[in-house]
Amino acid sequence: MNHVERFRAVMNFQAVDRLPRWEWAMWWDLTIDRWHREGLPPSLRHHQVYDIARWFDLDPYQQFWFSTTDPTIEATQHHVEGIVAHMDDYRRVRPGLFPSHAPAIEGMAPWNERQQRGDAVVWCTLEGFFWFPRTLMGFEKLMFAFSDQPELLHAINRDLLEFNLHLLDQIFHVCVPTFMTIAEDMSYNHGPMISKRLFDAFIAPYYRALLPRLRARGIPLFMDTDGDVTLLVPWLLELGIQGVLPLERQAKVDGLKLRQRFPQLLMVGHFDKMTMNRGETAMRAEFERLAPLIRSGGFIPSVDHQTPPGVSLGQYRDYLRLLWEYTGVP
Repeated sequence: MNHVERFRAVMNFQAVDRLPRWEWAMWWDLTIDRWHREGLPPSLRHHQVYDIARWFDLDPYQQFWFSTTDPTIEATQHHVEGIVAHMDDYRRVRPGLFPSHAPAIEGMAPWNERQQRGDAVVWCTLEGFFWFPRTLMGFEKLMFAFSDQPELLHAINRDLLEFNLHLLDQIFHVCVPTFMTIAEDMSYNHGPMISKRLFDAFIAPYYRALLPRLRARGIPLFMDTDGDVTLLVPWLLELGIQGVLPLERQAKVDGLKLRQRFPQLLMVGHFDKMTMNRGETAMRAEFERLAPLIRSGGFIPSVDHQTPPGVSLGQYRDYLRLLWEYTGVP
């Protein structure tokens, strides 16, 4: 099987020759800096995910993140965090938001060819309807706005929906991604940051408008949200969001319990990164914990949120050796 066939088969709970072998989140710059001192070629920089993956013999993928504030796919948006307090602020900054991503989308064409050959998985990320208002307003102002300024939140998310739908139209002319994620980060260590009532009123309507575009092309959508997703999962499945990542173990997420409750839930991640600098015995025990979930299908094991800089290159190689072992079973 090639890389794309393997991903699609796993996510359809079908038999595979082996599981995909990924680091789903790019490596920290500090991790790569350390590894440069320990044998990683200096020419490989932390943003060169595809090239680093090839050096480690991991399965190749390319992520395209379509920012709301910057026209590059490597964008960060901390420079706009908290700049909106009310509708007048939003109207003032609105002309500088929602940039053109035409050059990045044109750059997807070679990756589309690789995907069609089965040589690489193409992954696209949009920003979500909790993430973007929180970016503009900051957490505290957003929390008050749910009760004090509902019209502002709906205005922001109507614009975001229009932007994301337009992006999908452009993307699909060049490439139909293997899968997509939507960046939300709307859960924390004790569960969702908002209630089901607020989710249904302020978030769900925009997903209902977005998801048919993906379903029409058979693209699974994963919500990227840190923390404990356990209470959030049924809300997502109700909408038609099929998967979650990264399933952070430090937040006490239990993927096997999720599988038992939600047999069709798709999952990526869930390997506890905090075991990686504690030696092979600790890492093997973590893979043993994941083994029933691996056998259940619909799951790709991967570090649950970027390999931290406390992990040496030698320890990472031990992790990879175990990854090869536990993902090699038919």
